[in-house]
Amino acid sequence: MLGLMQDWPLLCHRVIDHAAIQHGGREVVSRSVEGPLHRTTYREVRRRAMQVAQRLGRDGIKAGDRVATLAWNTWRHLEAWYGITGLGAVYHTINPRLFPDQIAYIANHAEDRLMFVDLTFVPLVEKLQERLPTIERYVVLTDAAHMPQTSLRNAVAYEEWIAEVDGDFAWVTLDENAAAGMCYTSGTTGNPKGVVYSHRSNVLHSMMAVAPDAFDLSVRDAIMPVVPFFHANGWSIAFSAPMTGCKLVLPGAKLDGASVYELLESEGVTMTAGVPTVWLALLAHMEANGLKLSTLRRALIGGSACPRAMIQKFEQTYNVHVAHAWGMTEMSPIGSICGIKPDYGTPDFEGVLDIKMKQGSAPFTVEMKIADDAGKDVPWDGKTFGRLMVRGVCVAREYFRGEGGDILDPDGFFDTGDVATIDPYGNMQITDRAKDVIKSGGEWISTIELENLAVGHPKVAEAAVIGVRHPKWDERPLLVIVPKKDEKIEKDEIIAFMQGKIAKWWMPDDVVFVDEIPHTATGKIQKTALRERFKDYTFPTQAAAE
Repeated sequence: MLGLMQDWPLLCHRVIDHAAIQHGGREVVSRSVEGPLHRTTYREVRRRAMQVAQRLGRDGIKAGDRVATLAWNTWRHLEAWYGITGLGAVYHTINPRLFPDQIAYIANHAEDRLMFVDLTFVPLVEKLQERLPTIERYVVLTDAAHMPQTSLRNAVAYEEWIAEVDGDFAWVTLDENAAAGMCYTSGTTGNPKGVVYSHRSNVLHSMMAVAPDAFDLSVRDAIMPVVPFFHANGWSIAFSAPMTGCKLVLPGAKLDGASVYELLESEGVTMTAGVPTVWLALLAHMEANGLKLSTLRRALIGGSACPRAMIQKFEQTYNVHVAHAWGMTEMSPIGSICGIKPDYGTPDFEGVLDIKMKQGSAPFTVEMKIADDAGKDVPWDGKTFGRLMVRGVCVAREYFRGEGGDILDPDGFFDTGDVATIDPYGNMQITDRAKDVIKSGGEWISTIELENLAVGHPKVAEAAVIGVRHPKWDERPLLVIVPKKDEKIEKDEIIAFMQGKIAKWWMPDDVVFVDEIPHTATGKIQKTALRERFKDYTFPTQAAAE
């Protein structure tokens, strides 16, 4: 016997339809690439998205075609997303911070037919376009007054382009399992691999994300996604915000501490989301200028592990609740969000920080487990490390064009490549990437825990830990430190700060100081580059062991 409910496909355009009908006058505020702030509404975003869809159709784009975006978070990028999906085409966000060879590879692999490009990236694409044979037209996200002279193929200013149609358009009828978006991940070995989101997965993921124990979004909020739309499906905020009708504040290209602070305050932002490196810049700006936060109440921090000192600063000094989160491009991307469950009782502030250092528990639609190298489940005791495995309605089952082969185990779980523990209450904590964990004398050492501890030192701006070859223990930890500006630190000072806070055998065998730590295109510490740099490093105490 089947249920007798209506068949109402979960399609992305239904989200912007709802926003336009129920929250039509709610603001979408953007810092434009041209400079000034721009204000629009959900009603207007929907109207112009229909023009985008209609105009794409005139250019011959059809359902299933891939349309690239190389753009910052602005209202035009948002309109493009909904216009692309409303036509049945597939938005393909490209990270401009990737190497040019990677950008060319993924655009060609996806066979993108048209590219929306922000003014910032026109010079980059001009150098690449001869290597992008599938792209037939470039739409520059600007108006006629700011349109540059460009050699881009069939280039046109966005405002002029959509002005050629009237927006009298009906969204294309689609199966909810049809592809809606695509994002390539470089977190796997070999070439970047394409993750393809369906309309259904995007809508379900966003419904999960707005829940009280996740983003906790409502029409009374104003959210500013500092995380770019080109990072892991924009953490779904392009769908979650319109779904609830909350005010949406888009920071454009200016992600420095001063610019982020200005928008947080001037636009009354109550919730924001981004990676730790962005918040380091914001906190430094506020501390240097004696500033406070008058409306911000929640900060979602993910992308890499959030240092304890950062959580403490946000909560104690600025009265901002930190939600520590974890996810992957392959997961749409939210996999877990940390909250204080009643099971924990009423911990003191240090106990709260201990809990918030975890990446949290899986929301409904995500299942997780941890397994040893043989694939056997390990206990949820908060101590035993294992490989983190996930499955769910918004988790990839394979990569585009079958790259990477079968990526699921016999039970349908995807190996995240992370090493983690899960406590008895279901809160998960990433201890390392499987490729970064240090194996010393047959035991594992968490580089993330060491890094977070080191960053808690008041003179440390950033820290990274890598395993270096050791004749007796196989590997031992080397701590790499970037001091804060105008600060001088001695090795003994760092070691003394860390002593007693971790197991004695976890203590770094040496500390080196550098001016800069390399990062990936998504802002994560580039451990491969550090390992290459220090591949011939010898610990001061190593001679005695050899």
